[in-house]
Amino acid sequence: MSTILVTGAAGFIGFHVAMRLSARGERVLGVDDFNDYYEQELKIARAGRLSRDAHVDIRRVDVANPSAIRDLMAVEDVDRVIHLAAQAGVRYSLDHPFAYERSNMAGHLSVLEACRHTPKLNHLVYASSSSVYGDRPSSGQAFKETDPVDHPISLYAASKRAGELMSDTYSHLFNIPQTGLRFFTVYGPWGRPDMAYFSFTRKALRGEPVAIFGEGRLQRDFTYIDDIVDGIVGVLDRPPLNGGHRILNIGNNQPRSLSDFVSIIEAACGRPLKKSILQMQPGDVSCTWADVSAINGLTGYTPKTSLEVGISEFVSWFRSRYTDDGEVRAN
Repeated sequence: MSTILVTGAAGFIGFHVAMRLSARGERVLGVDDFNDYYEQELKIARAGRLSRDAHVDIRRVDVANPSAIRDLMAVEDVDRVIHLAAQAGVRYSLDHPFAYERSNMAGHLSVLEACRHTPKLNHLVYASSSSVYGDRPSSGQAFKETDPVDHPISLYAASKRAGELMSDTYSHLFNIPQTGLRFFTVYGPWGRPDMAYFSFTRKALRGEPVAIFGEGRLQRDFTYIDDIVDGIVGVLDRPPLNGGHRILNIGNNQPRSLSDFVSIIEAACGRPLKKSILQMQPGDVSCTWADVSAINGLTGYTPKTSLEVGISEFVSWFRSRYTDDGEVRAN
């Protein structure tokens, strides 16, 4: 039986993707380096659930180690790869630049080289980011894949754009069928603690103040995790022809203001947030808004989850895992 390799499988999106693939009967091999960018307990809990409930084989592997990835793919009969492992976070990149050079650039190159030496590879799907579009204040038009992406304003964004360019080169040189997905603000249960929805929920329940950057006027195309997984799996099943490389947006196509977002979290938590209104942070963008017509045409992808429903689902999960003081509940 052939194998799907999911990198970053103990991460937020990787966890949900591996669960879905296993549920439909695929053999899934997951790798993750379990780094300490955020609480390792959460990554270990995700990996434990994958192993226990979905029978996913999880290995501790750093994708930036080219021989480890290449050998693993050769031994495990991998024919499809979903490459989600990356160093996330715009603000973190301001002070930890080399983490992005290693994980997002060297790591991406390692995966490409491993795929190059896997003759039966059917498809490489990899994570890019909406941040590659740079700072584009809302003009009443969604971001299209054909829009210019020449001016990323954070190292994180630059590293993701570099991955796209490397993939394009490898597709041209070695006929590796690839799809890059530009994710737009993914949220939901088992999410990342460094994301605003997670920290705002935690602080609302603790009664702690939160910093609202951009004076609450920033807009984000918040996309629920189940909708994202629908898109990823749909794309995986439809590789480009003749070793081609394509890039697709994957978002909700409904930007919402940070002020709306905060109000929805307050309603879901049943508690008001103590707000400190601040200017934009370096590296932040004013608006994200995905035109999803291309992925819809390919797969029928249509996001179904409203921000109100998605945040409610997240808060329910949060309260099942954490006390209102933010401590992990005993099993």
